[in-house]
Amino acid sequence: MHIPFNRPYLTGNEIDTMIKAARAGQISGNGLYTRKCQRMLEKAYGFRRALLTTSCTDALEMAAILTRVGPGDEVIIPSFTFVSTANAFVLRGAKIIFADSGPLNPNIDAEKLEELITPRTRAIALVHYAGIACDMDRIMELARRHNLFVIEDAAHSIDSFHRGKALGSIGHFGAFSYHETKNIMSGEGGCLAINDKSFIERAEIIWEKGTNRVAFQRGEVSQYEWVDIGSSFLPSEVISAILYAQLRELKKIQKRRREIWHRYYQRLKPLADQGKIGLPWLPDYATVNGHIFYITTAGLEERDRLLKYLARKHIHAVFHYIPLHSSPYYKDKHDGRDLPHARRYFETIIRLPFYYELEDHQVDYIAGVVAEFYK
Repeated sequence: MHIPFNRPYLTGNEIDTMIKAARAGQISGNGLYTRKCQRMLEKAYGFRRALLTTSCTDALEMAAILTRVGPGDEVIIPSFTFVSTANAFVLRGAKIIFADSGPLNPNIDAEKLEELITPRTRAIALVHYAGIACDMDRIMELARRHNLFVIEDAAHSIDSFHRGKALGSIGHFGAFSYHETKNIMSGEGGCLAINDKSFIERAEIIWEKGTNRVAFQRGEVSQYEWVDIGSSFLPSEVISAILYAQLRELKKIQKRRREIWHRYYQRLKPLADQGKIGLPWLPDYATVNGHIFYITTAGLEERDRLLKYLARKHIHAVFHYIPLHSSPYYKDKHDGRDLPHARRYFETIIRLPFYYELEDHQVDYIAGVVAEFYK
């Protein structure tokens, strides 16, 4: 029995919706299924406007353009994240100010954010790691006081909440991923949630290559023209049709994924109680959306030994991220501050296999192998 790290889940309706998209006569972007998906997301999660994109990376790049980040500006992001969070703002010429993770989970340390803010700070781009909310009350209060934009990198965070409000709907913008490793997927794909209505018109223009084509399609202008910068951020109808099939099954998918998360937690809790591993910390303002289940080890050497042990037992587990402040591209641009928690999570996190079709007996087997290692 080999247990992969991830296995994309197909509902069985994807082919049908793809065929229907093709028969509708438009498979380029912003057709029937794109609009259906956007309306579903807006209704379910309270976004002022949702625009599907070809990736979460594209959604973040749109947010960077919309906030007019440019040379001389600073953007605060966590070091413990995927490179796309930083790249979006580096591409606009901004300087990245890396923040450390908190002591209890990999999310940005909201208590130490204010000391990173300078007159040049334009935005905070945070990441809800594993779909567990950052301290949004603290972050939004800081943003209001210092007149900063907040971009939620919600790549992990569909159907997760902060005090009852959907992640991605709290900051000025939320960026989502529908990569095949995510809870719902379209192979590649993403979405930009726009939560401040003053940005909607420009977002539609940037989304459509800098033209007012969306307004033209609605009959609001007599012709569409090049009116701003932009790019081809919108996905084809084939991608949107796959996503639509997944969104229709979201409740079922989420129910199962949350069951898997809680089963892992209960099976591994005895080891955590003995102090042998760490388990995800869930603040009282956050929810679980069943995206990632991770454990933490005592250190790098133990992490590597456990990964090899799991591999010998035919279990594919992984680690991530290498902190961006120490990356080959940015280490010479970083201001030299030590970020000990980001480094600690890199050295100790193990992500266990997690996908919709993972069976209960497989979760029990994985947890048993982890326990066997510590014996």
